Amino acid sequence: MATGDRVAGDSVKAAVSVRLPPARAFALFTDQMNAWWRRGPKFRHAGVRQGLIHIEPGVGGRLFESWDEGGAERVFEVGLVTRWTPPDGLAFTWRNANFADGEVTEVEVSFEAMGVTTMVTVVHRGWSSVRADHPARHGLDVAGFQRMLGLWWGDQLRALRHAADAEGGRGR
Repeated sequence: MATGDRVAGDSVKAAVSVRLPPARAFALFTDQMNAWWRRGPKFRHAGVRQGLIHIEPGVGGRLFESWDEGGAERVFEVGLVTRWTPPDGLAFTWRNANFADGEVTEVEVSFEAMGVTTMVTVVHRGWSSVRADHPARHGLDVAGFQRMLGLWWGDQLRALRHAADAEGGRGR
């Protein structure tokens, strides 16, 4: 159990090293989220539709997805920014579309200089507020769910690293 967790299995942590300074890594994560965030039904509410995922800067900003569905724009608010401290980090609430009232989790992202690279660490906590039989858990026990969610964030962070590699190749 990680420090600050209320319940065993409440959080998942994933990290990746990127070849950018913290300020550039923070900007890539936030300003260019739509470019690096993976696509498809596993990663976006828009599923296979072309859409946009965006985070509005500053405390109170929204993390949302928007897409066209039958000629009408659909918007899903994933969460709200609760901490915005560039280049050190940010935090935001996180809700899946099928979460009930009171089911909300939190994502904390930190950017730590490590020589010529930055360690980007994501901690996704608050899963104790989501019932054990919730569809988001895919019928998995605590350990299996943590593994699945850790791999999901790992996929996202690998995509961020690839985007950072492309950005670093354009000059620092």
